[in-house]
Amino acid sequence: MTSIPRRVWNGVARRALRVRFDMRNRVSKAPVTGDGPIVSLTTHGPRLDIVHLALESIGRGAVRPSRLILWLGPDDHARPRPPTLRRLVARGLEVREAVDLGPHTKYWPLVESEPDRDFVTADDDVFYPRGWLAELRDAGERMPEAIVCFRAHVLGVDDMGEAPRIRPYTSWKRCRRTTPSPLHFATGVSGVLYPRTFAHVIREAGTGFVERAPRADDVWLHFLAVRSGRAIVQVRPRPLEFLGVPGTRPTGLYRTNEGGGNDRQIAATYTPDVLALLAAAARGEALVT
Repeated sequence: MTSIPRRVWNGVARRALRVRFDMRNRVSKAPVTGDGPIVSLTTHGPRLDIVHLALESIGRGAVRPSRLILWLGPDDHARPRPPTLRRLVARGLEVREAVDLGPHTKYWPLVESEPDRDFVTADDDVFYPRGWLAELRDAGERMPEAIVCFRAHVLGVDDMGEAPRIRPYTSWKRCRRTTPSPLHFATGVSGVLYPRTFAHVIREAGTGFVERAPRADDVWLHFLAVRSGRAIVQVRPRPLEFLGVPGTRPTGLYRTNEGGGNDRQIAATYTPDVLALLAAAARGEALVT
């Protein structure tokens, strides 16, 4: 018997989830907030009409966020709210206006104004599973100074003495362990938990990302993590990427960054002192291995 390819099963599952969360949005009166960490995300343009799918998946979790915040740039904030978002606002969603900073909009306005809480970033085009936020929270409680994620790469470094160099982004390996390391590079698509102490680091660093990594929030946040002495830990031994909302991926941002954009922004962001820290971490891990 011929097996059905995974991509076919995934396509069926994505369509089924869309139907489920569309229906939940129409009929549910349940709150989308609870007592978990803040969850912060952004969307733009046509995605305003489908972002409710990701939001509904977050709001039905085993642990719900204490606040669920959707940041919109001025143009999108001025648009009439679709009924899907009006229904979510009635159940606890906050829709707030912010300067449009691309992917950095998902976290910057929060840490700029309220840098005293742990928070989680999410994407607008993903169905998050029920245990997603609970796992992030529990891992964060075990390692309160670490940055916690479901999906990480292992950053590759060529140790060239006084001038270490980061290898091309596409050559980095997937993370296969749960031990914390500055070499682990969290990717935001599956959600990342940042501790409040790191929120202060982000705020104090300011908006240098506008010039150095305008389309790569993951790059900027990893740079700040290494510079401030923080490690990144993956929740499970294998990286997880959750099912995407139908019709939203791959995005223009994904294509730009994967097509060399990440390497250009990495080169503009990582300073010699941070490169030296990464090279030292790589040497230390090589000795252990």
